[in-house]
This record gives sequence, structure tokens and C-alpha cells, in this order.
Amino acid sequence: MPRSVNAVASRRRRKKILKLAKGYYGSRGKVYTIAKNTLEKGLQYAYRDRKTKKREFRALWIQRINAGARQHGISYSQLMGKLSKSNIGLNRKVLADLAMNQPEAFKAVIDAVK
Repeated sequence: MPRSVNAVASRRRRKKILKLAKGYYGSRGKVYTIAKNTLEKGLQYAYRDRKTKKREFRALWIQRINAGARQHGISYSQLMGKLSKSNIGLNRKVLADLAMNQPEAFKAVIDAVK
């Protein structure tokens, strides 16, 4: 009995990997084994950096809020403490946007908690 290797499934699997690796430099996008390794590593980086992106944006928002708050004579930690005591439910993303793009609205928020 002849040996069955299921070439259709093997080719489909390889084509799927090479299609995902399209645009990679040199043999990384052409040779199956190298493309597979590169693609796996890229997916690991993508998974890891989806979490890292959240951390980096939160740090950026905190820096922007702190810079805006210090222009009005209050530190970041004091501002956040007073915001929570006065039950103002603005998150860091919104506060950072106000500090950057609408300084008069941000000043109004600071005046409300002082």
C-alpha cells in the first residue's frame, strides 16, 4: 500500500505561514522554515507588547497630568487624591487629554477640587 503524506494539507499549512510572512526581508519572507521562526517570534512580540502598550500609555497620561497640574501649583498625587475625595469620575486618559488640548477645562477641574 502506498504511503499517504497528505500533501494538500502540508502545502496549505506552508502557504498560510508564507502568506503571513509576506513583506519580511530576504529569506524571512521566502524560505518556509525561516519564515515560520520569524513569524512565531513576531507573534510573541505582538502578544507581549499588547500588554506593554497599556503600561506605556498610562505612564504617558500620568506625566501629562502631572505637568498640567504643576502649572497650577498642585502635584499629581495631590490632584488624584482630591479627585477621588470629591467623587469626580474622570479617568487618566481624559484628564491627560484635557491637560494637553483644553487647558482652560483642565484648570476648571483643578479649581473644582481645590
